[in-house]
Amino acid sequence: MARIQLTLPEHFEFSSQHTVRVTDLNYGNHLGNDRLLALLHQARVEYIIYLGANSELDFFGTSLIMADVGIQFKAEAFLNDTLTIAVAHTNISRVGFELYYKVTRGETLIATAKTGMVCFDYKAKKISPVPQLLKD
Repeated sequence: MARIQLTLPEHFEFSSQHTVRVTDLNYGNHLGNDRLLALLHQARVEYIIYLGANSELDFFGTSLIMADVGIQFKAEAFLNDTLTIAVAHTNISRVGFELYYKVTRGETLIATAKTGMVCFDYKAKKISPVPQLLKD
């Protein structure tokens, strides 16, 4: 079976810490895949604010939609583990860009991920250009 392969950028300009909560555990008593995606979403929102935007709905005058996601699981995470989620953006196109995530617990790599983000105008209900501020 073919496995997804992600090549992470060399530099991550932002990171935040997140504690695994009891509600993040699945029946295997470790961090569930759905909860990891939620933690990536939280880190993404924090990164967007770090960049100077207000939110995913007000991203330098446009909005963002997650078009796709890929996650590679490398190790388990457990209750009360402190995870560091590093985020970087790459591959800026006319209407979107990619965000890469590196999730670690100390020196242990827990997961890597990529989300494809598309700029979207909710009022016009159509894709919009990437803001110049992100390109800069």
